Amino acid sequence: MTKGQPNRLSADNRLAGTAIDHQKALQFRLDGRVIEGFAGDTVLSAVLASGIDTAGRRHEAELGLSARHVPAIAPVSLARDPQQALAMERTPALADADYVTLPAASRSGGAADLLRRLRRPKRSLGLDLNRPDAMQRPWFTSSAEAGPENDLIVVGGGLAGLSAALAGAKAGLRVTLVEAWPRLGGHARLFGTLEDEEKPDESINRLVDAVTRSDAISVLTHAEVFAARPGAIRVHVIDTAGGAPAPRVVDLHAPRIVLATGTIERLPVFPGNRLPGIAGTLEAFEMAYLYGVWPGQSALFATVSSPAYRLAMLARDAGVAIPRIIDGRPLPQSRFIEFSKAYGITLAAGTIPASARPAAKGKGLTITPQLAFGGFDRVEDDIGVDRLIVSGGWQPDLTLWHMAGGPSRWNAVSAQLEAQPGPAGIALAGSAAGYVSNRACLASGGYAVDMLLGRKPRDVHEHIIDPIYETPDAPAPVSGDVAEPAAPAFLDAGRRYIVRPRTKPSRWPAWLPFGPKSAGWSLADTPQPLDIADIAAGVQLGAIPATSAGIVAQERVAMVAIAALSEALSKPAVSAPKSFVLPGYLAGRFGGQANLWMIAPTELRVLEVGALMHRNADATDPMAAVGVVAGMVDGAAIALIDRDFAQPEQTASVREQGRAIAVRLVSAYRSA
Repeated sequence: MTKGQPNRLSADNRLAGTAIDHQKALQFRLDGRVIEGFAGDTVLSAVLASGIDTAGRRHEAELGLSARHVPAIAPVSLARDPQQALAMERTPALADADYVTLPAASRSGGAADLLRRLRRPKRSLGLDLNRPDAMQRPWFTSSAEAGPENDLIVVGGGLAGLSAALAGAKAGLRVTLVEAWPRLGGHARLFGTLEDEEKPDESINRLVDAVTRSDAISVLTHAEVFAARPGAIRVHVIDTAGGAPAPRVVDLHAPRIVLATGTIERLPVFPGNRLPGIAGTLEAFEMAYLYGVWPGQSALFATVSSPAYRLAMLARDAGVAIPRIIDGRPLPQSRFIEFSKAYGITLAAGTIPASARPAAKGKGLTITPQLAFGGFDRVEDDIGVDRLIVSGGWQPDLTLWHMAGGPSRWNAVSAQLEAQPGPAGIALAGSAAGYVSNRACLASGGYAVDMLLGRKPRDVHEHIIDPIYETPDAPAPVSGDVAEPAAPAFLDAGRRYIVRPRTKPSRWPAWLPFGPKSAGWSLADTPQPLDIADIAAGVQLGAIPATSAGIVAQERVAMVAIAALSEALSKPAVSAPKSFVLPGYLAGRFGGQANLWMIAPTELRVLEVGALMHRNADATDPMAAVGVVAGMVDGAAIALIDRDFAQPEQTASVREQGRAIAVRLVSAYRSA
């Protein structure tokens, strides 16, 4: 570790950073601050290595910086142009670059901006996370250019995605493989292998080499797919071919799409679960393995999934002190657990994190464990560490599947949403389809392509170790309900900020039969889209009925329309889609289905579903809203409008991401 990169591991261990060149140091600027890094870093990995692990403050709590919770950036000279926005986690670190975090509109410039920077904590980006646009992704509302036509699109460059691309090429298809990370390979390295399986590195190297040599496969890396429908996807690509990173939003079309999007690691629900210094197992592994980033000298692990033990052993080899692993499963068994015991790492079974808070003087964390199994509940002594690594198990990433109209249902045994047969032309592969072993993920790529081609596929055989030897993952831990916690308990680690509500003690005795009862909490009351991990946590907390989880996931996913948007907005009128059913969570609002209207923004953009409408740009009170954007179908926006306000050519203002967008009412909606 060096002074300029205090969170960087040395180059002489297995977590040294395989993607970086320790011999090629570089510097760039972010918000006027000098950041040190190495060739091969992303902007995010260099920022984390430089000691900045805090995004900013939301209300009274500081929130950590991570790949799922990171602001967009732009070159200083282009900061006012949303088309030039870059993703910090996907942008390569380049020497002498000069970036600012977005939104740039929040910068006052001059002496005031200088004072803000001077007051900024050393380890924080200093963002105001109370702003609705603090973590905006500007490309979500950008217009898209048309990309090349394909026979097959594969989303995800892990084992399943690589095998699907090769299967498509073997079948004579033109294939585009799209991967968000800067390199192919996925996350198989964390999970290890079974005894008779090919090692992950061997599988990845073999598949990547075959994909690279295939003339039928085009590869896009640094490319995040953020919208999908049957026949098309929308991608934000950071093009690195010309030296300086150049962003593009591209629509790719193909009659066949394979979604090999992997899994999302669940966040255990406890007060303080998003403080700086807390990270998921997968992200901690990727940052260390690829970039050699590991903040702090000690780490406590809290898990309900066995791969966390493998990371603990690697961290121990790298010189990190591991005082304990707490596991929410009562009697966990795993080959990884046995190996960790040989390392001398202490295991506390049947234990979950009850809370986390910043340690005294702001150095490290204080973790309160909670013994919780078999109806027994007891708070244990505090543990002080630099870092807390958490794993609440895994949820197949069905975000794009839901966008494309794919259904899902809640599996009470695995505590996951799992996909059900979906729209023609789209297939799932790998972990997104529910497969676990490397062998099954590899086979599932070819299986998905065969299904799309109408061929009889060979069965995918999943080899699962007997639970006697490998304890299955438990549901994501949920700590006891705390009336006044020091910090909020978030449902997920992304950008939605949905918090478990605090229980307020009643002033009425519990034995009174007619005393007032506190109202139940429902995620249907949140006026925003929901991420899939939020929904999974909501089911566990009883805020979403398990039988409705799949429907809620389809209705509340953040939708971005892919269509001939420029044509739709240039016409004097907007044609009605063939059918549109009001989402269930908007039933009864503003008069319901009978008060649907076609609306058109005055600028080229896609409106966010759930955004409130007001009479003018000056109005912001949610109680004074005159409507809400109900959906985007075939490039047309449909809104639920108050009957007293609605009339053709009426103008209104849609407020989203802290900005007012002018719209006009075109005509009352009538299904074609």
